[in-house]
Amino acid sequence: MRVPITASAPTRIDLAGGTIDIWPIYLFHHGAQTLNAAISLRAHAQITPRDDEEIEIVSEDTGKRVRAASAAALRDDDTLALLGRLAYAFGAKGITITTRGESPAGAGIAGSSALNVAVCGALARWAGSGADAETLLEIAKNVEAQAIRVPTGLQDYRPAMFGGIAAIELNAHGVTRVPLMVDAAELEQRLVLCYTGAPRDSGTNNWDIMKRHINGDREVFDCFERIRDTAGSMRAALERGDWEATGGHLAEEWNNRKRLAPGVTTPQIDALIARALSVGAQAAKVCGAGGGGCLFCLVPPDKAAAVRDALSAGGARVLDFRIESEGLRVDGAAR
Repeated sequence: MRVPITASAPTRIDLAGGTIDIWPIYLFHHGAQTLNAAISLRAHAQITPRDDEEIEIVSEDTGKRVRAASAAALRDDDTLALLGRLAYAFGAKGITITTRGESPAGAGIAGSSALNVAVCGALARWAGSGADAETLLEIAKNVEAQAIRVPTGLQDYRPAMFGGIAAIELNAHGVTRVPLMVDAAELEQRLVLCYTGAPRDSGTNNWDIMKRHINGDREVFDCFERIRDTAGSMRAALERGDWEATGGHLAEEWNNRKRLAPGVTTPQIDALIARALSVGAQAAKVCGAGGGGCLFCLVPPDKAAAVRDALSAGGARVLDFRIESEGLRVDGAAR
């Protein structure tokens, strides 16, 4: 009996430093880093053997499916662009790939990156490739860029692969993940996450910002300098457990991020953050590129319930989660 291969990977909350992780932006900002925490809203993939040599991909979230005689036929098929290209990259055949995510669509918490890593892990197990984590991360990054046709950031694949709370250091020598000495339970009780109800398009926002940076826009460059500095300061505050300072740095991060592009915030986002601040939140920012998706608040633990209620009253959907210590998980034997 052929047993399906299942895989899952966590999404993340980006605490500071986002967008600077897109190549080559970080090369122009010495000391660039991002801070993130993996969370328990996971993306799932399942590979089921078929009785023929065809390949089928089913996305339960979108209701889309595609079936082809070979993976080569999916290489340039945009029905399920990322999944089809991943199937081609691993030479898949004779299987059905089924995917689903626990996070809302367009949430800005790296659901697509988590799905990407989960599918890569499942396909690598199916192929018996023995690929290590860094090889899978390279495939995930490159194939996602092919699918969305703009450069991708580098931070989002690491929380999905490794879990935990970490800094992603970026320089000319490469990308280094450094686990942060932060009490996960303490951080967890100080975070409130909600979905605004409006999905966002990170590819569009980030590509516009990147073009402006490369074209020498001084304001964008200076914003990234401040974002870089704020990430470093927040990292130190987190590791010493200084939550008041962490809140101040988060507010500074958000103020600088809003200056990157007009679409980063919206009247709805501003109204939700104002509601949260009015009942005791220390600071808040959107997740990912902004313009919609999720936002999170840093709160004193005794104010968390009031902040959750205020966000719900403002029309947001509060999301339950925990900090996730485990990254990619794959079960099932190779073919």
